[in-house]
Amino acid sequence: MTTSTPFRFGVVATPARTRTAWLDHARHVERLGFDTLVAPDSIAHGLSVLPMLAAAATATTRLHLGTYVLANDFRHPVLVAKDAVALGVLSDGRFELGIGAGHPGTGPDNAMLGRTFDRPRVRVSRLAKSVRIIRRLLDGETVTTTGEHYTTTDASVVPRGTEMPHVPILIGAGGPRMITLAAQNADTVALGIPLDADEATAAALVKVLRDAADGRPTHAGRPTHAELNVNLMAVGDAVPRYLADRIDPAALAASGAVSVVTGSPQQMADQLRERRERLGVSYFVVSEELMDAFTPVLRILSGE
Repeated sequence: MTTSTPFRFGVVATPARTRTAWLDHARHVERLGFDTLVAPDSIAHGLSVLPMLAAAATATTRLHLGTYVLANDFRHPVLVAKDAVALGVLSDGRFELGIGAGHPGTGPDNAMLGRTFDRPRVRVSRLAKSVRIIRRLLDGETVTTTGEHYTTTDASVVPRGTEMPHVPILIGAGGPRMITLAAQNADTVALGIPLDADEATAAALVKVLRDAADGRPTHAGRPTHAELNVNLMAVGDAVPRYLADRIDPAALAASGAVSVVTGSPQQMADQLRERRERLGVSYFVVSEELMDAFTPVLRILSGE
């Protein structure tokens, strides 16, 4: 793997409770030097993710903002594309659209919308159709399509005269069908690996992704190969509260888990350099609770 791909580092936000707290947090993340602030999608918990990111765009100047990730079943792809255009314009090109098929925890949210939580095969097929519609709309096309999952008639979302910035698409993927979908369509692939996955396990997944990328369609502004992303679950001995009773970071590090880094800031930086070289992973995100522990690592690797 090449080591020339620049590192990027992001923070996964927890639900905001007040305007002041949220905007102060966005500014703090930017001041620390992180590249992105991303937020999960939920109906039951926290504020609605897209307005939150729009507000953060007004409080920052350099920080990229993204969804990590939208649950595809919550919204029609035309509305997703329309909102992505608005966020792309309002952020001066700093919005990144993350989207996925939904994980088991989104089932209750589907129920709030009166929608069934379908089998993975159905949800992935629906996401594949959705992503194709979204991509075409963001490219400025007018889309008419019919099918099992979506029907659109003369859909267009880029207002006439609007200079539309490129909106990168991130897809979270772990299984073979999702990996193939992401390899063909995503600018960034968030690797869905188990907490204890070692480098060999991650490398096998990356190989499937690279093989699936053969014949990847080309679009203006899209990289030849997708950027690879991993969510770090532990930095040294620091873990998010929701994982505190479930993982032992020292044991995971000893087993070679790629979702953790350990040691001094310099040692952790070296571990991430090795993962970039051997796996091609260059974009790492951490939870809010880990960002202070990770900041010294970020400063060592900044600009590489």
